[in-house]
Amino acid sequence: MPGMLKPSLLVLLMLPLFAQAAPGFDAITTTPTADGGQTYTLSIQVLLFMTALSLLPAALLLMTSFTRIVIVLAILRQALGTQNTPSNQILVGLALFLTAFVMMPVLQESYEVGVKPYIEEKMDLSEALDNATVPVRDFMFAQTRESDLALFARIGRFEELKSKADVPLSMLLPAFATSELKTGFQIGFLIFIPFLIIDLVVASVLMSMGMMMLSPLIISLPFKIMLFVLIDGWSLVFGTLASSFLV
Repeated sequence: MPGMLKPSLLVLLMLPLFAQAAPGFDAITTTPTADGGQTYTLSIQVLLFMTALSLLPAALLLMTSFTRIVIVLAILRQALGTQNTPSNQILVGLALFLTAFVMMPVLQESYEVGVKPYIEEKMDLSEALDNATVPVRDFMFAQTRESDLALFARIGRFEELKSKADVPLSMLLPAFATSELKTGFQIGFLIFIPFLIIDLVVASVLMSMGMMMLSPLIISLPFKIMLFVLIDGWSLVFGTLASSFLV
């Protein structure tokens, strides 16, 4: 037994020497580029990409047409008075597909100028990201009110903004979201008015007939659904929403 312990003890004593002699590796390595910049290793680029994927839901909500569309559809359901019909899942699904339809030209351009050259190794990651965000920024600028931009420029104390390229994304995002909320509620208000008139007419008729115990919503709901179907309301709403993003 003592003879067997000596080799094991010798190996344990030599472990620190082996660890010291073993070559290490850098957690982050960079390669200088011809224009004076730096590119990260592929593993770091993959890590950054996977981190960016976690922000995809927020980007979908705040950098696309999704916010305006889902607000209008929710107000439309409220105006019809159909409670949970269509359900939230259906409304979100409709908003997602309509968002994909509206954003497809922007995403296609972003792929052509940024993602595709990076895949073909014609540009580094930082340049590809800058090029890919240009179409998205142009879309957001086209839908953002100048008053909202001025509001967040004043709050953030961005005083020297001479062109759109000088506007940081941290200021453009809240300004775009504010404009989308405002536009969505404006469209929803215009959609709500005809259904509100039907509710008022039905309530007035019931009051004049002395039927105060009968809920006006029970009587007005079939008329609102019939009106919406006769005018092909879904096509009108979807067409209006899609065309509201055209500039």
